[in-house]
Amino acid sequence: MVSLDQDSTPALDKDGVRLTVDDALATVTLTNPAKRNAQSPAMWRALAEAGRLLPGSVRVVVLRGEGQSFSAGLNRQMFTPEGIPGEASFVDLARRDDAGLDGVIAGFQEAFTWWRRSDIVSIAAVQGHAIGAGFQLALACDLRVVADDVQFAMRETGLGLVPDLTGTHPLVGLVGYARALEMCVTGRFVQAQEAVATGLANLAVAADELDGAVRDLAAAMLAAPRDAVVETKALLQGAADRTYDDQRAAERAAQSRRLRDLAGLGE
Repeated sequence: MVSLDQDSTPALDKDGVRLTVDDALATVTLTNPAKRNAQSPAMWRALAEAGRLLPGSVRVVVLRGEGQSFSAGLNRQMFTPEGIPGEASFVDLARRDDAGLDGVIAGFQEAFTWWRRSDIVSIAAVQGHAIGAGFQLALACDLRVVADDVQFAMRETGLGLVPDLTGTHPLVGLVGYARALEMCVTGRFVQAQEAVATGLANLAVAADELDGAVRDLAAAMLAAPRDAVVETKALLQGAADRTYDDQRAAERAAQSRRLRDLAGLGE
């Protein structure tokens, strides 16, 4: 049976992030339910570290949040003049030169980029609030299974900011430009039914069935041969940027590699 982290020894457990590994399955859990898993630079550093710590045996990564909310977005202390103790405030960041500010934001984004690596499939289990940075963290994953109480919202624009944690590219890819623009500018809530209908979520289930549904999906992903999954994911990820004929050529090249490997003729 696929386990979602409860019985495994953590490979990482700090700053609101816990990573556990059970052979081919890793689980990353946001562990600050008292603050609805609000995000901070320390959490982002821990999330990036979790990605670096994944052993080569891992094929599927599940992302989940403890408590009633997946993640309610940025820790509101980040918006105060003082900021979070030990971290640069927004005012401090704004005073940096272009290269310095760009580098800081790029560092924040590292927490959100590794989920789409071609050698893993990532699944976000999302319940309750997934707002702003929480929405973008769910969007960082390949797949999303949501509870029927889910509430997605992109609130950055209403705060005078933009979504900058890698969420704009997958959002447009999933729901299209016009709907993505409307969601971001209005900051409205997107609930489970709409999430499934627009492609934001693969599946919606009752809240008490969320872990079971994610376990089943993870098991189905693990049942497929690893190398075939890696090649298929790479084909699908690159499809939007290729012409029809280029995609046909990519399919041929990938299939040639698979046939040779299955015949024992691979390099």
